[in-house]
Amino acid sequence: MTAAERFFCADAARTRGDSLAGTAPYGSVWILIEYRGGWPPNGFDGLDLDPDTKALVFSAAQAVRARMLLIRRHGRHSPEGPRRWAVLRHENSGAHRQQWGTWSRDEDLAQIADALGAPGELDCPPVVLVCAHGQHDTCCAVRGRPVGRALSERWPDLVWECTHVGGDRFAANVVVAPDGVYYGNLDARSSVAAVEEHLSGRIHAEHLRGYTDLFPPQQAAVTAVLERFGPAGRHDYAIVETSREHDCWRIRIAGPPTRPATFEVEVHSHRTPPSQLTCRGLSMSSAVVYEVTAIRVG
Repeated sequence: MTAAERFFCADAARTRGDSLAGTAPYGSVWILIEYRGGWPPNGFDGLDLDPDTKALVFSAAQAVRARMLLIRRHGRHSPEGPRRWAVLRHENSGAHRQQWGTWSRDEDLAQIADALGAPGELDCPPVVLVCAHGQHDTCCAVRGRPVGRALSERWPDLVWECTHVGGDRFAANVVVAPDGVYYGNLDARSSVAAVEEHLSGRIHAEHLRGYTDLFPPQQAAVTAVLERFGPAGRHDYAIVETSREHDCWRIRIAGPPTRPATFEVEVHSHRTPPSQLTCRGLSMSSAVVYEVTAIRVG
């Protein structure tokens, strides 16, 4: 196969016009482990670590349904200073908590299990994660690394490249944590604009995949409201009520004081025709799309 014939899942998704809205995976806890060597295709699972420590961390992560990501600074593969780990948590109250530590021996990673049970610190700067996991999917590297470079040049202390975050076909993917906000279909220029607006308290519908504390139809509903009424802060909209009948959801959203009091959003789901959704996955799969069919101001 020539370079011109090579399949790239992100190119194919753009050609199909795959919808971003409602594609952020659910979750509120992240475990980050700085690893400067080569990343295995399956991330943490593939690391050659002390078996007891690895089992302890994996079990603790499973207990709270945490997403485990390997991280590194863009372009910095040689050892320099201690490696870091972090536990990031987005609480139901909207509070964002972080706990950071360092490790030099495998056994030091056992601290992660303790940190998962600790409250963590408030008011820490957010972490900007750029998926650049080329061993998992080619598009994550081809599209992710230029975004990692651009964001790292702008915010060197906030930005890390990371392993698979989901949605390879939407590369480049960026996650702001523990805010729990997923962005996709980014390039160097749009990623800087999106993160700059995010850090200023303005989340735009464009490039938004969703909020990880919401379920897919709720994510799509919030995205539609942002698209119609303009950018807003991470917690400006709250889900008040969600009901479902077959493939239709009715979602009531409360707005901030500067917007209408409530919105009634109708969301329908359907499956796409089977297609190849990742660069490495040769099987054909269908995806669920959440389409907003009506927005009513309450």
